[in-house]
Amino acid sequence: MTRSRTRLERGRNALGPALQLVHTGRAPTRAVLTTELGVTRATAGAVAAELQTLGLITVDARPGAPAGAQGRPSHRLSIADDGPVVLAAQVHADGYRAALVALGGGIVATTPACQTVDADPAQVIGELVAAGAELLAASGRRCVGAGLAVPSAVAEPEGTARGPLHLAWPAGAPVRDIFNRCLADAGFTTRGHCGNDVNLGALAEHRHGAGHGARHLLCVATGHRGVGGALVLDGRLHTGSAGLALEVGHLTVDPAGRPCQCGSRGCLDVETDPLALLDAAGRPPGPEGSLLDQARDLIRTEYATDPAVRAATHAVADRLGQGLAGLVNILNPDRIILGGLHRWLLEADPARLRAAVRDHSLWGKDSNAAILPCTLDHNSLVGAAELAWQPILDDPHAALPG
Repeated sequence: MTRSRTRLERGRNALGPALQLVHTGRAPTRAVLTTELGVTRATAGAVAAELQTLGLITVDARPGAPAGAQGRPSHRLSIADDGPVVLAAQVHADGYRAALVALGGGIVATTPACQTVDADPAQVIGELVAAGAELLAASGRRCVGAGLAVPSAVAEPEGTARGPLHLAWPAGAPVRDIFNRCLADAGFTTRGHCGNDVNLGALAEHRHGAGHGARHLLCVATGHRGVGGALVLDGRLHTGSAGLALEVGHLTVDPAGRPCQCGSRGCLDVETDPLALLDAAGRPPGPEGSLLDQARDLIRTEYATDPAVRAATHAVADRLGQGLAGLVNILNPDRIILGGLHRWLLEADPARLRAAVRDHSLWGKDSNAAILPCTLDHNSLVGAAELAWQPILDDPHAALPG
């Protein structure tokens, strides 16, 4: 094989890794790209130029260097402003929303949140795809994929929502098939991907948010109802043999606690979700706003002034800490991120929650896992987009023919 052919093949094989580095913000310049890929400057330049030709990134034609920097200035790499997008959609217990998401995790456009979820998944998914088609037509952008986040474990390889407990959908609803049928009916030519909402939120946080750089990332989050968990190992979701791993909401923290829909009692799912906090504070759910919004507002506005709210917050945080400690003992993560209500429990009293984890953990003070709040708005939407972007990140040429 000639040297030029070897360079060509090396550059082609580096397209996916290079795009992933730019996508996650790890290669802001061509010099960094060269170092991260372990290739020559010429090969890195050719790779960056090819990604620009594909319309995915922009290479700054005039390299510059920050004031005081030494060495040759390098070309900056950024996501193309007019590049392709993917359709991202999310369904949760209190509503659903569609968005267009660019490389880099930026939300280009989003629909208003719908508040009522029909018992027919085909009706909801069809409305999401139709709303996404309207966003796409208005944007003038090219759509290269589609992803859907649902509040259920999604079994693989069949793509069914195994247990949408807080929706009126039937167990085993074929959400991926429905999604792909709706996409085809709406004129989309891309394949649809589906996943659990907390799994996808964790993936988004790992690539663009609070989990960036973690090797063993544990995410635990409340949705609008219930609790979910996810584990990202070396950049990839751990979903188990059939897509059903990390149902942490069904970890028992109080054997005498509330009955759970899984058949047990005192699970995180029913002891640390928004409804549990409202119940503990003696506040019946109101007609306005989602349960998640009501719980957030209660902590933010009354934690400091109302003893009942403060006691309820402490009780729920202590139960969460006990559950997190059990997960730390089993999984030994290097970082824990908390979303939804759990994020606000952490913000209300960081020391209390961290102490609860430490006191129940086998490793105690020796545990090195940082506990941080999630930082991305709509991280499950962004995560649904990550599913859609993955084939392009793996092999841009194969996924973007022509």
